[in-house]
Amino acid sequence: MPSWLGMPELIIVLVIIIIVFGVGRLPEIGGAIGKGIREFRQSSSGSSESEKKETKTSS
Repeated sequence: MPSWLGMPELIIVLVIIIIVFGVGRLPEIGGAIGKGIREFRQSSSGSSESEKKETKTSS
């Protein structure tokens, strides 16, 4: 986490998110963000594994 981003800034960002999206949609947004992060990690680890396989087979 950046050193310039402290607790007061996080609270302000959270309040703005609640105002914009509303309390009811927060779980929906959190789930979508979590799913996106999960897919990104899977795709990045999958690409590194396929690169390792390619280097092993070409040697």
